[in-house]
Amino acid sequence: MRERDLVGREGRFIVEGEVTLRVMLSERARFSLESILLSPERVEGLADILTARTEPVPVYVAEKAVMSAIAGFPIHRGVLAAGLRGAEVALAVPPAPAPALVVGLVGLTNHDNVGGLFRNAAAFGADGVLLDAAACDPLYRKAIRVSAGAALTVPFARLPDGAALLAFAAAHGLVPLALSPAGRETLSDLAPPPRALLLLGTEGPGLPQTLMAQARTVRIAMAPDFDSLNVATAGALALHHLAAHRLG
Repeated sequence: MRERDLVGREGRFIVEGEVTLRVMLSERARFSLESILLSPERVEGLADILTARTEPVPVYVAEKAVMSAIAGFPIHRGVLAAGLRGAEVALAVPPAPAPALVVGLVGLTNHDNVGGLFRNAAAFGADGVLLDAAACDPLYRKAIRVSAGAALTVPFARLPDGAALLAFAAAHGLVPLALSPAGRETLSDLAPPPRALLLLGTEGPGLPQTLMAQARTVRIAMAPDFDSLNVATAGALALHHLAAHRLG
């Protein structure tokens, strides 16, 4: 069961660990569950959510050695599940003049960062996440785990490139805010627009200059001998600032 064989094949993805399985079995999950594979010692601890489910789902039990042979990697947590992506849908944004906050990921290929940003989006009440074609799959097993299951609940959609993300912002009345160490405005001084698209780029190259030229650029003030943060950390700071008035 190699993950690269699952990506884009028959619409399946893998959920690993109790935390993410509980999210997958909750009403918040946006995807359906095909089957569950557990080690014997994990069955009793998960009995509450397995028996509470109104729609039946096959639950298979096998020793960890068997699970590892099936999965192709060591299964330490003893919890796996197969999810079904279903048909892709466009990202729905609250219509103006209602407040709206969307996260845009451009060129992010690190699963830890993408998972962390989905967790941030959920924590600060973002309405959804847009990814360009180069960004990695938020339903990759590690990204789901790092997101603490937020990748299963936060609405997301994929667009071709940064230009398409800007077009989405224009069509939905969102102010594009490009987060960059070279930003012209300081985050702490920024009056959060009621409707915003927060654009985040990959570490190192950052956001393309062509994209930043068409957005308001914002930086996070920091010590003079250091100019950047991990993108998930920077995204958390920016989302907290932009959503503070919504969270109370």
